Amino acid sequence: MRNKLIFIFSLCFLSLGFSQENQEVPKSFSLDEAIAFALENNRTAKNAVRDIEAAKKQKWETTATGLPQINGTVNYQNNIKQQVSLLPASAFDPFNQIRQLNDFYDLSSLPVIDNIPPAPGADEFIPVVFGTKQSVNANVTLNQLIFDGSYLVGLQSAKVFLEISQNAKEKTDLQIRQAVINAYGNVLLSEESVAILERNKLTLEKNLNETRKIYENGLTEEEDVEQLEITLSSIESNLRNVKRLRDLSYKMLNITMGIDLNADTQLTDSLQSLTIENLAPSILLIEDDVTKTVDYRIAVNDTKSKELLLKLEKSKALPSLSGFITAGYNGNGNDFGFFEREQQWFGSAAFGINLNIPIFSSLQRSAATQRAKINFEKAQDDLLEVEQQLRLQVNAAKSDYQLAIEEYETAKKNLRLSERIEKKNQVKFFEGIGSSFELRQAQTQLYSAQQEYLQAMLDVINKKAALETILNQTN
Repeated sequence: MRNKLIFIFSLCFLSLGFSQENQEVPKSFSLDEAIAFALENNRTAKNAVRDIEAAKKQKWETTATGLPQINGTVNYQNNIKQQVSLLPASAFDPFNQIRQLNDFYDLSSLPVIDNIPPAPGADEFIPVVFGTKQSVNANVTLNQLIFDGSYLVGLQSAKVFLEISQNAKEKTDLQIRQAVINAYGNVLLSEESVAILERNKLTLEKNLNETRKIYENGLTEEEDVEQLEITLSSIESNLRNVKRLRDLSYKMLNITMGIDLNADTQLTDSLQSLTIENLAPSILLIEDDVTKTVDYRIAVNDTKSKELLLKLEKSKALPSLSGFITAGYNGNGNDFGFFEREQQWFGSAAFGINLNIPIFSSLQRSAATQRAKINFEKAQDDLLEVEQQLRLQVNAAKSDYQLAIEEYETAKKNLRLSERIEKKNQVKFFEGIGSSFELRQAQTQLYSAQQEYLQAMLDVINKKAALETILNQTN
């Protein structure tokens, strides 16, 4: 019995251990940790890394087309029914030479001449089968590209394509970083909003209970109670909505970070601390050199690709030169005995050079070249347009960030004033020298100031992230 109890307790402990191991462990992240985690696990970021690897493979694929190419072929053929050819019967007439000698020397006196049959007619043929019933051919061919203008352009294009993939990865990382900052800030905003609304709700419930007691004692009007009930009902409705938004904000952050939608994610930074960290007006003094931004480099890549397409069309008018070496063996037989030692194999080998010279294409190549030239000129103008647009975006982002800082300072002052006004109106109301309508106005003004302050803090964080994304500033 004692052994059974020990066994049962052991099973209980083992099952408890397994349940703890399988239980999902909550993950906590600071903003920097969330960004680093997202850059490693976000699905878009992982695909961008794969795009770079694919571009590297494509670069080698293009390079390999100009390197030696070796191919082998093995061909086995079994002529189930061999083809029959008809040859003139006169070609196989054994007396043909004697007749020719007789015509030249007149050998009619010889007895043998009388026994020669007449020559076959022109419409008489003999059926003949050529070759053997079975055959095997094995060949190895080496091809080498010697010169091709399109190949040289292809090497340059592969390099540009790799640069495009790398720039796209950098752009993706910047966008993911900004998305994580926005999602992280939205979670903090919702958490702060819930906390503020719950505090406001507790304060209102306390005020409402006190006002009801005063009303029951006949010292105030029923309207005062109803005004507070209206305010409390509005607060409760907002609180329920903000809690729903908080759940959605967590899910959005989880998706952005690349983890499970319903993961229990915890944040270690606060909205206040992140706001103070992002109050950095020095970023407004950074030089507006848009040529160093990833968006400008992407536009440059597009211009290069159009230039390479123009070179490609031009290269099609150049001759191409390639060489080859081929060698093989051939075996024949009426029976399948190709693996036997007595089988005879006949070798062959050859080498050669192919020169392809474009001569006339009815102006097709010329039209394609002109079209590529037009697209290249368009890309050059687009590059200038992108540069101007980026300068405008940088100036706009700096203006937005400056405005966010100013609005934050204003919202902070307005919040202090609204808190003082609300406290004064509370004192006046409960001392009987202020109306419930004035108190409700002061409370509504306070709640609005609280939300504006929270939004102002979030705007500082988000606007700085947007400016850093345009300037490629990640620190």
